[in-house]
Order: sequence, then structure tokens, then C-alpha cells
Amino acid sequence: MINGVYECKADAKGRVAIPAPLKKQLQSILDQGFILKRSVFQPCLELFPHSAWKGVMDKVGHLNRFVKKHNDFIRLYSAGVKQVELDGNARLLIPKDLLEYSGIRSEVVMASAVDIIEIWDKAAYERSLREGADNFGDLAEEVMGAMQFGSGDVS
Repeated sequence: MINGVYECKADAKGRVAIPAPLKKQLQSILDQGFILKRSVFQPCLELFPHSAWKGVMDKVGHLNRFVKKHNDFIRLYSAGVKQVELDGNARLLIPKDLLEYSGIRSEVVMASAVDIIEIWDKAAYERSLREGADNFGDLAEEVMGAMQFGSGDVS
């Protein structure tokens, strides 16, 4: 589980220094590298630790490539997928095609999303939060309201 939202900057080459608190959370898996891909629903990128990516690929691997919708999904979901590693200065190099897709220029937000990190252009991230704020209570009730929580769980 990864926690927090962090602001940082991208340099002219698309390198983003991983903020120290985030790097500390990732310390045990830094040497495994990561998968960087386009988000399905938002104009941002998703950074998967290899273990999280393996879990997704295990599910995708069960799709039948002889079913056109499955094959189309696999191709579109995999579009732009890159294996990436942090350099010696704990910087992530975002490839140009993914920079263009996400609209990332200089100001960057890295936001935890359970077991992955979303990487956003700061203005797009703030816009996304504003657009979702009005209906968040309804969304929370719809998504989480029917779940049964144990006695130790809190909201």
C-alpha cells in the first residue's frame, strides 16, 4: 500500500525526482523497477511496482485473444507501456510519448492509488479534484456504502 500526494517538478528532459517520503515507502522494491502506462480513465500516468503489474497481467492473461473485444482491450490497455527504473538520483524519466499523453510540463503531482502511483500534470490533477468534488459524497455512498465493515474498521 502506497500513501500520500506529493508535488514535484519535471525537468526539460522529462525527469521527475521521486519525493523523499515516497521513495522511503518504495525503498524495498526500488531495485525491481516499475511499469509506467497511460491511465484508462484520466489524462494521467500510472506507475506500477512490478508486483502490482504482475497481478494485473495475470488477469489480462486470462482473456481470450480470439475474441475481438478481448484482443482490442489488450492492445489498447498495453499502448504506451514502458518498463522504467529510477536513476542514481532517484529520478524517473518519463518518455516523451507519455509526457504528451498526460500533458505533464513542469509541475507534477504524484498521488497514491492503493498499490500504484498516479502521475499528473498539477493543473489537470487539481481540475480533476474540483470536477469530482460536487458528487463525491454520492460516489462514496454508491461505491462503499454497501460494503460490510468489521468492528475495527473506520470510515
